[in-house]
Amino acid sequence: MVKGEMKDCSVNEVARENNREVCLSGKGVTKVFGFGGKKTVAVDHVDFEFHSGELVSIVGESGSGKTTLIKMLLGLTSVTEGDIYFMGKKRDIRSHSKKKEYWKGIQAIFQDPFSSFNIFKKVDDVLLDCIHMRGGRGLSKGQKAQMMREACSFVNLKYDEMTNKYPFELSGGQMQRLMIARIFLLKPKILLADEPTSMIDACSRATILDMLLKLRDEINMMIIFITHDMGLAYYVSDTVYIMEKGKFVEHGPADEVVLKPKAEYTRKLLDDVPKIHEPWDFKKK
Repeated sequence: MVKGEMKDCSVNEVARENNREVCLSGKGVTKVFGFGGKKTVAVDHVDFEFHSGELVSIVGESGSGKTTLIKMLLGLTSVTEGDIYFMGKKRDIRSHSKKKEYWKGIQAIFQDPFSSFNIFKKVDDVLLDCIHMRGGRGLSKGQKAQMMREACSFVNLKYDEMTNKYPFELSGGQMQRLMIARIFLLKPKILLADEPTSMIDACSRATILDMLLKLRDEINMMIIFITHDMGLAYYVSDTVYIMEKGKFVEHGPADEVVLKPKAEYTRKLLDDVPKIHEPWDFKKK
């Protein structure tokens, strides 16, 4: 399937185009580690504007600042300078209660599923935490079980095979799916996906991407992919941001950025993508 065909088959495409409210934005967002001569500017005065239902990819090599930016967006790393706005208002996460409230609207899937779960919490507890976070603490035991069953079914897991197990008893693919089941229950406005398919095989990778796109369509969720893979970025994205040494050197619609790149760094990333119809030059520097 080509990219254009994938976009045409989205049943909610028109709805997303008509509902383009800004859900997350930033002005001059900067992160500096260290002081004096040992100072490192990981993210350097970046501006961005992400919209509801949009799928954005932030692309760059290791060390470009992608993951640091995501941690700032999540509130896991402090912002040295600049402001982040959530649903049109300046973000305030100065207290634990405000941070928990913020996390109802923004969640993440990380590269390594094995480090994403508390090894002492069973699958049931992981999913129950999501239900309680969304205000479902007062629901009956049967209602909660049904919600967990539906969440597992959405990601092609059988709840009866998951219940009473610890995450480390699951395979990597099952844990990736469980992370998406959490998102299904939480229904955040924004999902940050940091290389979510890099540790799984190609078949499972396609399945995970399809699940995320289906979830995006169902709840008009905005997704930010963090990746070094230009092919993936082009295939799934509405908008692509190219990040080099802490700065956005180019951004725009995926077709424009990939097919008509302006920045030298973007062209370099594209040159590094293997092309099946061309002989590979392993001596190229």
